[in-house]
Amino acid sequence: MGMLAKIRRMHIRDGLPIREISRQTGLSRNTIRHWLRQPVMQEPHYPARRVVSILDPWVEQLRQWLETDRHRNKRERRTAVHLHQALQAQGYPGGYGRVCAFIRRWKAEIDAHPKRAAYVPLSFALGEAFQFDWSCEYVFIGGLRRRIEVAHMKLCASRAFWLAAYPTQSHEMLFDAHARAFAAFGGIPRRGIYDNMKTAVDKVGRGKERTINARFHAMCGHYLFDPEFCNRAAGWEKGIVEKNVQDRRRQIWQSATQQRWPDFAGLNAWLGEQCRQAWQDMAHPEWPALTLAELLEDERLQMLPNPRPFDGYIEQPVRVSSTALIHFQRNRYSVPNELAHRVISLRIYPERLQLVADGREVSGHVRSFERHLTFYDFRHYISLIERKPGALRNGAPFADMPEALRQLQTFLLKQSGGDRVMAQVLATIPVHGLDAVIVAVELALESGRPSGEHVLNVLARLKQNALPQTIIDVPLVLAVEPEANTRRYDYLREVNHVR
Repeated sequence: MGMLAKIRRMHIRDGLPIREISRQTGLSRNTIRHWLRQPVMQEPHYPARRVVSILDPWVEQLRQWLETDRHRNKRERRTAVHLHQALQAQGYPGGYGRVCAFIRRWKAEIDAHPKRAAYVPLSFALGEAFQFDWSCEYVFIGGLRRRIEVAHMKLCASRAFWLAAYPTQSHEMLFDAHARAFAAFGGIPRRGIYDNMKTAVDKVGRGKERTINARFHAMCGHYLFDPEFCNRAAGWEKGIVEKNVQDRRRQIWQSATQQRWPDFAGLNAWLGEQCRQAWQDMAHPEWPALTLAELLEDERLQMLPNPRPFDGYIEQPVRVSSTALIHFQRNRYSVPNELAHRVISLRIYPERLQLVADGREVSGHVRSFERHLTFYDFRHYISLIERKPGALRNGAPFADMPEALRQLQTFLLKQSGGDRVMAQVLATIPVHGLDAVIVAVELALESGRPSGEHVLNVLARLKQNALPQTIIDVPLVLAVEPEANTRRYDYLREVNHVR
C-alpha cells in the first residue's frame, strides 16, 4: 500500500511520466500503468501460494479422524502421536512434525473465537500442600472393558504425581489411595486440597463451612495434615491436579487402553512404574533445569514423616443366615457355622473382606466386584458335617475342596458308610492343619485303596516325625563320675535299716 500511494503521488501530484517513475522505483511500466488505472486505491490481493506437502494424500483421512474425535468424550480422543502412528500404518512416510502442524491449523480453525476465563497463578512452598481428585477411565480388565475410577494425587510444589485405579470411589478406596501415594512420595505435606466429594464431606454449608465425614477426619488425624475444600463448582482452585488428569489421560491412559490387564493389581503396578519414570523424564514447569524427581528429593526434606498406613476399613453389621452366609453387595460369603443367626461385624477393605465376632477375626475372603456369586470355605462347615455327614454328597461348599480331598471323597462315597469316614477325615483339619491332611490323603491315595484309618495312621506318623528332638545342654561337668554299685541296695535291706 505504501508503494502504491507513492506511485499515485509521483504521477498525479508531481506530474512525473511513467518512464521516470519506473526509473526511480524499479517497477515495470506495465505494473505502474496497471495500478494507476484502478478507479480506487485498495490493497492488492494475491493468490494463496500452493505448497505441496507429503501429507496431502492423507489430509482427508486425518481431517475425518479429527472430526470423529471431536464428537467423542475427551478421555477417548486420540493424541497426535497416536494419529501419526495410525497414518504410518496406512503407509504415510512423513514425520511427526507435519502431522502436528496440520492438527494445530485445524484446531485454530475450530477455535477461532475461544471463550476462556482468566485465573490468578498460584505458588506453593516445598512440602506445603497436595491436591487430590478422581477421574473416570475405561480399560480392559479380565477380558472385559470396564469403567474404573482413578485416584490422582499431585504435590503442588515439586509436581510429582501418583495414580491408582479402583473399581469405585468408596471410602476404603480413598484411604488406600492416600496410603499408596504417601508411601511413594516418602512423606506427607501439611495441607490437602479437595473438592466436595461425598466420601469426605457429608454436608456443604455456607461459604467454607463443611461437615466432614468422621472416617475421613480420622484419616487426616492419622497422617496429621489439614484438609481444605474448594468452593462449589470451583475446580480451578485445585487446577494443578485438574491439569494432571488431562495430561495423564493423553500420555498414560492412551497406552493403558491398548493393553489387557488380568486384575487391578497388575494395572496399579504398571501405573506406579509409569509415574516413577515420568518423574525422571519430565522437567519442572517453573525450573526447567530440574526434573520432578530432583524437586521431590528436596520436598521430602520439608514434608512430615510417613507413619504406618491408616487402617482404612469401613465397618458395618451383618446378619449370618442359617446356611452360614453373609450378604454384601449382592454376593454371599461363608463364615463358621457356629455363628449362624448371629449379627457380626464386616470390615470392608479395597481387596478383601474381614469378618469379626467377639473382638476376633473369624473369617476372611477376597472381595469380588461381580454380582450374584457365592464364595465358600469348606472348613467353615466341618463341625456341622460331623453331625450331618449325609450332606457331603451334595454339599455346595465341599465342591471347592482341594483335588486330593475330592478324590478321596469320590472313592469313599461309593462305599457303605463312606460319608461318615469322610467326615472323620475332614474333622482332623482343625487339629492337624489343611496342609498336613492333604499330604496324608495323597499318600493314602497312592496305595490304591485309601481308607479313613489309613489317613489317620499317616497323620500320626507325620506328627511323630515332626516332633522336634529336645537337646539338653548341661553346662556343669562332674569331677568324679558316680559308679554303679548294687551293693548299696543290699546294704539298705539289712536289719539296721528296716523297721
